[in-house]
Amino acid sequence: MENEQAKTIEALQLGIQMEIDGKEYYQKVSQESDNKVGRELFRWLAVEEDGHRQRFEEIYKAIRSKEAWPEIDIESGRREGISTLFAKAMETADPDIKAPPAELDAIAKAMEMENKTHDFYKSRGERAMYGAEKRFYGALAAEERGHYLALVDYREYLINPAGWFVKTEHPSLDGG
Repeated sequence: MENEQAKTIEALQLGIQMEIDGKEYYQKVSQESDNKVGRELFRWLAVEEDGHRQRFEEIYKAIRSKEAWPEIDIESGRREGISTLFAKAMETADPDIKAPPAELDAIAKAMEMENKTHDFYKSRGERAMYGAEKRFYGALAAEERGHYLALVDYREYLINPAGWFVKTEHPSLDGG
């Protein structure tokens, strides 16, 4: 059991570091982004990653104190959701936006990071010994997947704004 606790603590430390790295990266690229949508998305992701870090630290402290795996609420409902963020940002977005290579590179790296954390959390959840642990990692994996999909959406917007609008807004001609 002590070996399992050591593995759990090691996984928590890795999770903390991944979230710190993610937050720092998103803060950096939010300052470098050339457009409002990118800045807002990367700022939102930085806040999300910091919230994950805080929850990891709560669990880490409890387990280091030899307590049982705590039940942690990781619902992000109290923060502005990505769909609301996109809707607000799109109100003033440039329909003729060009995709700067540096922005596309930043998105590609961010997508890679989100996939890596998703896969790690999913794997930890599948091997979890406690229900609270399984729920925690499962919820985090779902949030990281949501982050990845938000980045895909942003990338599509940059590459083909008109196509993105058609896909997102579903405009139609009624022909009548």
